[in-house]
Amino acid sequence: MSVKSVIGFILFLATSAFAHAAKVDTLVVHSSVMDKAIKNVVITPDSYSEKGKAFSVIYLLHGAGGDHKDWLKKAPEIKTYADFYDVIIVCPDGYKTSWYFDSPVDPTMQYETYISKELISAMDTSYNTKANRENRAITGLSMGGHGALYLAFKHTDIWGAAASMSGGVDIRPFPLRWDIAERLGAYAEHPGNWESNTVMNLVHLLNGKNLKFLFDCGVDDFFYDANKRLHRKLLERNIPHDYIERPGGHTKAYWRNSIKYQMLFFNDFFKANTYETQID
Repeated sequence: MSVKSVIGFILFLATSAFAHAAKVDTLVVHSSVMDKAIKNVVITPDSYSEKGKAFSVIYLLHGAGGDHKDWLKKAPEIKTYADFYDVIIVCPDGYKTSWYFDSPVDPTMQYETYISKELISAMDTSYNTKANRENRAITGLSMGGHGALYLAFKHTDIWGAAASMSGGVDIRPFPLRWDIAERLGAYAEHPGNWESNTVMNLVHLLNGKNLKFLFDCGVDDFFYDANKRLHRKLLERNIPHDYIERPGGHTKAYWRNSIKYQMLFFNDFFKANTYETQID
């Protein structure tokens, strides 16, 4: 991050300390695949009222036990980031422990289809979005970190950039935790479901050019080993990516720090694509 960018951001934060210009809405989307209404927080920047303007969109996924309001509680400064980077931020309700799969054993848990198709369509219909992969990004924490990479790896036609913080990028070491068995079936009985739905085994979907992504994890986090193994696997496959490990555990303080860097990462991605389009 350049000195000029840092100074500009500090000044912006100082100004925003007195009033958040970003607007927080709740978008209710009916999921046909699950036949239920799902709430989503949508944060629009102050400039959203400008006529004829379209915006890049960042999808921000919560962790296990959370809901669509979780990110606003953990990191309320995301409203400031929406203004500073001039983007729309969407926080879907991914149920407490959906893991953002299309569950092969529970038809009421089809969150891959919901987010990658139904929510995307609703956002592009209801808001002034730049409706292309070059202007969509996705990230999340913990379960949401898994979900962000899982969805992005499987749908590179939808998201051009992705990230994960403290992500559960390999679910297999945790067969009895966080209701994963309820979504995929017991590992002993349905090992194929687990093997085909862990981020660690989706690297083959990447060609090194179809997704720009970043993931980070604290060295004291119980998901640290899995993130290191994913990093090594990507290096072996010569898949470009950004990987960060820093002091910290599975905590709100870590995620509030992490989202700052990831917002900059996405902003650089959006700007690079805008510049390339202008050159073309």
